[in-house]
Amino acid sequence: MQEPLPTFVLHSEAPPRNAMNETSSPSDEHLMLAFSQGSPEAFTQLFHRYKQPIYGFFRRRVTEPPHAEELTQEAFLALVRSASRYQPRALFRTYLYAIALKLLRAHRRKAAFRATFQGLRGSTPDPARQDATDSALWVRRAVAQLDSIDREIVLLREFEQLSYAEIADLLELPINTVRSRLFRARMALRNLLEPAAPPAKGVAQLTPLTVPQVITQKGHRP
Repeated sequence: MQEPLPTFVLHSEAPPRNAMNETSSPSDEHLMLAFSQGSPEAFTQLFHRYKQPIYGFFRRRVTEPPHAEELTQEAFLALVRSASRYQPRALFRTYLYAIALKLLRAHRRKAAFRATFQGLRGSTPDPARQDATDSALWVRRAVAQLDSIDREIVLLREFEQLSYAEIADLLELPINTVRSRLFRARMALRNLLEPAAPPAKGVAQLTPLTVPQVITQKGHRP
């Protein structure tokens, strides 16, 4: 059974903006340092800022929502356990996503082992059971066809909104490699998302204009 999150997180509401007695909202790094020095209120603020982004990170990468929820809880528990060792050498969100990425890789290794042990390697969910008119599903299938590193770069950039430098740090790649692979992945997605055949009877046709602009037409950010 998963260890629960600390009580002060589970039974708290989103704190007011001046909860840390700051004239403006404190930075993530300030909050994490305050938590490492014993402030539960600081962690509560971080939890409310990042619980949905971290859940989204896992939900886009694992099949089952319950697994995404479990991994989200594990990420925050890991953050609690590592608080005393925290040093603000990088942005807090880079630190948190590094924890999430490590947990994701461990989850995938366990899933691959279970699949091999149970003789289920290569099995995939039946796409016919899902809503074929859902453009988000269409995008997910296209993203799944990318090279694993390219796919991770696209997700970190377009959905987690990480900078090129943050992605380079997380994946241990040169920043120019991140830029070039992201460009290549965007071009591949553009091709994959173009309608290749008439839609099935009774299914509304999807065009590139219905694909989330975040993937197909988003401009480059620094």
